[in-house]
Amino acid sequence: MSSCCTPEPFQPADDSPRPDAGAGRALRTIALVGPPNSGKSTLFNRLTGLRQKVANYPGVTVEQRMGPMAGIGRSDLTLIDLPGIYSLDPFSEDARVSVDVLEGRMPGTPKPDAILLVLDSLHLTRQLMLAAPVLALGLPCIVLLNMSDLMELRGGTIDPLRLAQELGAPVARISAARGTGLDAIQMFLNRHRGEDANKSATTVLPVVGNPVSAHKWAAQVSARTGYRAPLSEAATRRLDSFLLHRFWGPIFFLVVVFSVFEVVFTIGQPLSDGLGDLLARAGLLATGFLPDGWIRSLVLDGAWKGVSSVLVFLPQILLLFLFIGILEDSGYLARAALIADRVMRTIGLNGKAFIPLLSAYACAVPAIMATRTIENKRDRLATILVTPFMTCSARLPVYMLFIAAFIPPIAYLHGLVGLQTLVMLGLYALGFLAALSTARLLKSSILKSSQTPFILELPQYRMPTLRSLGLRLWDRAWVFLRQAGSIILAVTLALWVLANFPRHNGVAPLLSESVIGRLGHWMEPAIAPLGFNWKIGIGLISSVLAREVMVGTMGTLYGADPQTQSLSLQTALHHDLSLGGAIALMVFFAFAMQCTSTMAVVKRETNSWRWPAMQFIYMLILAYGAAYVANWAVHLL
Repeated sequence: MSSCCTPEPFQPADDSPRPDAGAGRALRTIALVGPPNSGKSTLFNRLTGLRQKVANYPGVTVEQRMGPMAGIGRSDLTLIDLPGIYSLDPFSEDARVSVDVLEGRMPGTPKPDAILLVLDSLHLTRQLMLAAPVLALGLPCIVLLNMSDLMELRGGTIDPLRLAQELGAPVARISAARGTGLDAIQMFLNRHRGEDANKSATTVLPVVGNPVSAHKWAAQVSARTGYRAPLSEAATRRLDSFLLHRFWGPIFFLVVVFSVFEVVFTIGQPLSDGLGDLLARAGLLATGFLPDGWIRSLVLDGAWKGVSSVLVFLPQILLLFLFIGILEDSGYLARAALIADRVMRTIGLNGKAFIPLLSAYACAVPAIMATRTIENKRDRLATILVTPFMTCSARLPVYMLFIAAFIPPIAYLHGLVGLQTLVMLGLYALGFLAALSTARLLKSSILKSSQTPFILELPQYRMPTLRSLGLRLWDRAWVFLRQAGSIILAVTLALWVLANFPRHNGVAPLLSESVIGRLGHWMEPAIAPLGFNWKIGIGLISSVLAREVMVGTMGTLYGADPQTQSLSLQTALHHDLSLGGAIALMVFFAFAMQCTSTMAVVKRETNSWRWPAMQFIYMLILAYGAAYVANWAVHLL
């Protein structure tokens, strides 16, 4: 499968000059080009040894990524992973990035000296449409037929030599996921080491000028090279007839979502409790090594209780991302985008907006960047403005803490349905409905525009690999731990200092009389109608840095209070807050935009502070009003 076929260069079909490829430069920069979902990011990780996010749906890579090709021993070369494109017509922001880099118009990025063109062997006929314009750039290029192992396993065939002769460029069969066939890339790079790139460039048939001719040309090339699509396409169509059914498709999607959260609670909660016990014992063990006094209080009551109160939710977060990874890698979530297209059109958006909104369940920052795949600028801006409503993983520790503290573990339907799961699903649905309603409001007023067609190439179903899932979970755990070790640790230490000053004769004040206590009591009248006390108010202020900081803040404040110092955080919250206040707080978090990083990326993507400012104010007003109604309704009932 690792064969590499290099033909004699074709002569041009006309007398037009070839594009300049770099005038006498040796290879230094290599561009990784391919259609969306062709496996570029997986190959990038193989060639560089880095860990870029990989998923089985389009729109994952939304800006150029760079790295030395250390994975194959060529650290002297820089590899650029470009966003997936179907053509060199820059209709969307991500396609414009790719075209600008390839044509040497991207500031700060050198023009590539060679190209690795990645095509999905499972859908080769459609993917070949990109080959002609890329090869016509005149740069040294090798065509990599990715997922060739799956194609052969499923009964597909291709003659790489005949394809190389058709294209006038070397062709190799590879599997980026398994790391096979990559020696062909090494041979290609060694062949061009130190050569004049302009002399090495091959030439292909004239560039096809319109999409209709490009469908036609790609089909002819496929036929002449003996390409036969995998036989599993019939099985894929049968499965899609159920999963994409107008009635059963959405029902199945809801069942999957409910099952994921039920497992997160039933399995994740005991794991979190066990981790909490280990962290508590570690804190007690550390007591014997610390001198009595303010140092012990700073380390244990301040830093340790604050950080550990967040770390206990790591098992549940990883479980959630494990299931999301399985759904992504299997190809199912791309189908969910088609299902969502029917809903999106009712609010003026199309299914392309679903991919960023789906990504926002992990984090809103890359999700907002993923809106670059949306061609219509007004649709893109509307999607950016509603993306923070989606329930990101930073909200999960807050939800888990207050659900465990205030919602009893009641089970229905013989234990199949849990009340805690229903509450969690309700919070996720609340954010999603807020996003849809706001998008509808925007698209019917200031961002009104005509609808655009939604075209999505569905990947074939695949079995997720343990390596891919393992890297995904490791990266998510590392991000979570890094957050806990930086922002949360800094905030909890600052809170402890503010909770222990001003001192009188070396004695710490009462918490309510400390600097942080006075600030909290000053703002308490504004949040009292929501059922919040002053400690919750301090938590809301700190959560503007990052939502999960709220949990660390609560751990530090209740740990510094002598009345609740010996209690668990859940018990202390239950002692200090009403059910109405707890429900109101979760509703507040479902709507409010407490995330500095999100506001910064909105500013960058819109090139203005006006939109993030309007976004923050709108979401804050909505959060306050909804929390007030929730607190009032619970007390009324």
